[in-house]
Amino acid sequence: MVDGHYYYYIIVYAQCQCNAAILPSQIVTACSGCYNYESFFKKRPPIDIIPSIDLRNGKCVRLYKGDFHRETVFSDDPLDVALKWQSMGAPRLHIVDLDGAATGEILNLELIRNITSAMLIPVQFGGGIRQIETVEGLLKAGIDRVILGTAAVESPNLISEACRRYHESIIVGIDARNGMVATRGWVNNTSLTAVDFAKSMIGIGVRRIVYTDIERDGTLTEPNFNTISEMIQSAGIPVIAAGGISSLEHLKTLQKLGAEGAIIGKALYTGDIDYKKALEENNRL
Repeated sequence: MVDGHYYYYIIVYAQCQCNAAILPSQIVTACSGCYNYESFFKKRPPIDIIPSIDLRNGKCVRLYKGDFHRETVFSDDPLDVALKWQSMGAPRLHIVDLDGAATGEILNLELIRNITSAMLIPVQFGGGIRQIETVEGLLKAGIDRVILGTAAVESPNLISEACRRYHESIIVGIDARNGMVATRGWVNNTSLTAVDFAKSMIGIGVRRIVYTDIERDGTLTEPNFNTISEMIQSAGIPVIAAGGISSLEHLKTLQKLGAEGAIIGKALYTGDIDYKKALEENNRL
């Protein structure tokens, strides 16, 4: 009994999906490279609740389902927004250059550098990163994690090299529409399923994924819990979920599913989620 709670541990011998033996001391994990076998009674850690700042033309905006023609501007001063989330206790920031995602070249670089230099918390950034030199430059500028999406589909060798050099600092962003990966600012649809693509990325060294359901993003409806759960169970590495998260209950469900983090955008700017309350509730989980 710990802190008034009873925890039960089941000691069994089992086999992983790859037929490797799992010893009792390994009961909460499968063998290397395979997905997690969680104890039924294992308490999951709190989820990282990460505010998102999407940049377009130097402003903080949100798109509806990734549609550049359905944009809402929430602030003309993204730095002020970043400082606000930091002051409220954000564990990190998620910043996306929407202009860069569409064009393949970071177009808000000076603003991104200004925000990063003002932060006392880690910043993860994506949008328009297509070259290993760009990855290196961002990390040197203080970015904690670099997110690669389109490059992961079009240049898997770049991802392999980036993971070899920078390890945990590399995230692959998997943006999916109806289960299929989309690239170049969510404009180009591919024939790749999100889960299969995730497995291929893990095979070349990727250690963390941001999974976004485009059809839910910016809608204030709810996440696609089925596809998120499938991604978490199939990947076996940390998964940060995004798209449609608009209530405290959504955050609790994602935590129970095993998501490492939740990226929240529109719901914070509209007030559908009270960020301070969300952090307080999360600490009680």
